[in-house]
Amino acid sequence: MPSLITHYQQLLGLPETWKVSDVRLSMSGPRIEIHLEYIGSKVECPECGKAGRIYDLAPEQRWRHLDTMEYETHLIARVPRCECKEHRIKTIKVPWATRYSRYTLKFEALAVELLQECSSIQSASRLLRLNWHATNEIMNRAVKRGLSRRNKEAIAHLGLDEKSFRAGHQYVTILNDLKGGRVLEVVQSRTTDGAEALLLSFEASQRQGVKSISMDMWKPFAIAAKKHLPQADIVHDRFHISKYLNEAVDTVRRQESRQLHHAGDRTLIGSKFTWLRNPENMTESQRTSFDQLMACELKTGKAWSMKNMFREFWRLGCRESASFFFDYWSERVDQLALKPMIKVKELLKRHLDNILNYFEHEMTNAVSEGLNSKIQLYKASARGFHSFHSYRIRILFYCGKLNMAITG
Repeated sequence: MPSLITHYQQLLGLPETWKVSDVRLSMSGPRIEIHLEYIGSKVECPECGKAGRIYDLAPEQRWRHLDTMEYETHLIARVPRCECKEHRIKTIKVPWATRYSRYTLKFEALAVELLQECSSIQSASRLLRLNWHATNEIMNRAVKRGLSRRNKEAIAHLGLDEKSFRAGHQYVTILNDLKGGRVLEVVQSRTTDGAEALLLSFEASQRQGVKSISMDMWKPFAIAAKKHLPQADIVHDRFHISKYLNEAVDTVRRQESRQLHHAGDRTLIGSKFTWLRNPENMTESQRTSFDQLMACELKTGKAWSMKNMFREFWRLGCRESASFFFDYWSERVDQLALKPMIKVKELLKRHLDNILNYFEHEMTNAVSEGLNSKIQLYKASARGFHSFHSYRIRILFYCGKLNMAITG
């Protein structure tokens, strides 16, 4: 079949040291098997690149290639082993696949593209006609390849955030590049050691270029940041502060609802989400219901007013004005004497300097929250993860903005 051999020789684009020796159609698959033969006289050591002599041929190997029509296509070859003075006997590199891979460069490139478009490994595996483990291994190699290509430029604004991993309060901590909108690294804990490992995952020169790091008020995060990023400002995130205020309002609502219910008053029953909405996000009917609740002069309404007032804090534009506003807001909270709100006020007061750093950089963890939402979608699609390693790989594959392109 000389014409068919020539056809595949041209399609594969092999260098002159390799030739197609045979093409067979196997009906057991069905599949097409392309046999390759090394015809060069010299070889190079894969470790040092120095020329050496051919020691022997390794046992026959096969690589999955792009399909020909509906037929699976495999490359089959015995690869020469090089005798190197420094590294002894080593199997040479082949031009159609990366080391240790059982798939050609073009097939892996297709697999990576499909994985990026599919929401789960199962979907990509079905289209590629591979089992889950094989597809997962391709993803692992892609992430490793992408991480190795990351540049060493400084990253000015970082974000530290936690994400649930499993039930039972098991978390991962994620380090994000807020300007670049990407995940930099993930560790399996939310401890000081874990946060330190994240910050040490990039070089000292990069750490010196960090200007701010946005985070929750979780003490282990702050300890790690002060130790390894002493020049960077800690910025406590406005979205987490909003969460604390919402939780305080809801605590007041639950306490007051129980008191009213004992007296036969069901005014607050079913109103939880009413108090969580901002006025501009309410529909006309929701605003009408909300105005009726506010007219009742409930403790919950007063707590909500304090929460809503604090939104102005972020619009003041400078540190001095925000500090003055906080003092005024704190006095109003104290006057209301609602313990859940006072508790949050005291928390914010203890961390006020870091909160005010927002006006130096105007950076928030909004990017981190967006990445968290994206991660949650992939987590739901996979129906959870059995291991942290798999979870980390998925996060970096889909949210790391890695250069995972296949090159020869």
